[in-house]
Amino acid sequence: MENSFKSILSKLEGFKISDIGLITYILMGAILLIAIHMKLLPNTLIGAIISLFLMGNLLYFIGAKLPIFRSYLGGGSVFTILGAAILAMTGIVPAGVVHTASNFINNMDFLSLFIVSLIASAIFKMDRNMLLKSCVRFLPVAFLSMVVTFFVVGIVGALIGNGFSKSIFYIAIPAMSGGVGAGIVPLSGIYSSALGTVASKELSHLFPTVILANLIAIILAGIISNVFKNSKYDGHGQLLRTDEPTVATKEEVQPKYTQIGVGMAVAMTFFLLGTILHQIIPGISAFAFIILAIVLVKALGVVPSFYEDATVMFGQVVTKNMTRALLMGVGLSLLDMNTLIKALTWRFILLVLISVLTITITAACLGKLFGLYPLESAITAGLVNNSMGGTGNVSVLAASNRMELIAFAQMGNRIGGAIVLVVAGILISFMH
Repeated sequence: MENSFKSILSKLEGFKISDIGLITYILMGAILLIAIHMKLLPNTLIGAIISLFLMGNLLYFIGAKLPIFRSYLGGGSVFTILGAAILAMTGIVPAGVVHTASNFINNMDFLSLFIVSLIASAIFKMDRNMLLKSCVRFLPVAFLSMVVTFFVVGIVGALIGNGFSKSIFYIAIPAMSGGVGAGIVPLSGIYSSALGTVASKELSHLFPTVILANLIAIILAGIISNVFKNSKYDGHGQLLRTDEPTVATKEEVQPKYTQIGVGMAVAMTFFLLGTILHQIIPGISAFAFIILAIVLVKALGVVPSFYEDATVMFGQVVTKNMTRALLMGVGLSLLDMNTLIKALTWRFILLVLISVLTITITAACLGKLFGLYPLESAITAGLVNNSMGGTGNVSVLAASNRMELIAFAQMGNRIGGAIVLVVAGILISFMH
């Protein structure tokens, strides 16, 4: 009897959720629930990480097993974000936990740490010649795709009675503005200044567009990555169509504990550099400077391989352990389902859908013309430019299993978003 019981426990513990045995996972989850019920979950790094890690990995596990989500809707990544948003909206996850998640993602700025580690890791892992060739072809594709989308949304809006200008200013531009903090927040200020309205009122009109466009982009990323999987359009994470790999194929270096710490310091130093340059030239975002700086030193070959390898190691540690926790935090704190539901009209839904589809199809076609793989081009030059900035980029790439393309995603989103804000400031002056 005792041996039989031990055998059952052993089998249950052998059932893994993110490398944690089921019995251990249940015990951890029970302790978390007790802490939440007793309102003892600390609103600190510890409270945020343990709650988001356990909940995020569980939702990801479920989503990866569900047939429809697994095959067509981006699997665990999409399910984690949507599930978290629904749990927050229905109050199943208490407001205190949502506040802790929001504090972790925004105030503690874990998102910036995640993105900079991912960018530095992805770029330093790439072959520098292929990096430069890819950039030269990628940026024109991203910008031209945005221009086409701009006019298509305006024309369709005019045809269905929403108005050309209104469709551009409240659908196309916010969807392509680069997210929330670096996108619609300054955009609302631009609009309120030109229109003589209150910025908060403008922001309330812009926010639903970003939410819905981001959601559609994530789902569509999962769909197209599965539909075109192993086709001639699929670069398997490689952007440039070439016999040479865009991503370095050298054997992975054995991780070293102290070298991982060195990589952390390198990534954070680039973040500080980007912050300093942004302070000097406020018109360009810090992440745009971070990308440019890393690309420059990679292209010049001035960083010794020890530091490149260290940065890649650190990026892998962060992304492999914290991606699902980040997706959970995004769903809980940034995807406001109530705001989205209130804004839904058939014209609004159609125009946002048109925006996402247009930029995706255009990026795929132009990508092929410019020598890029259409699927990777559609994701990096298309879908991420209709997403919620940094969080949207990570979510879209996670849904399509192409996290190694974060550098291009950020490049198009940040630089393109800055250009959109400048254009919006010019157009709103004489088109409103």
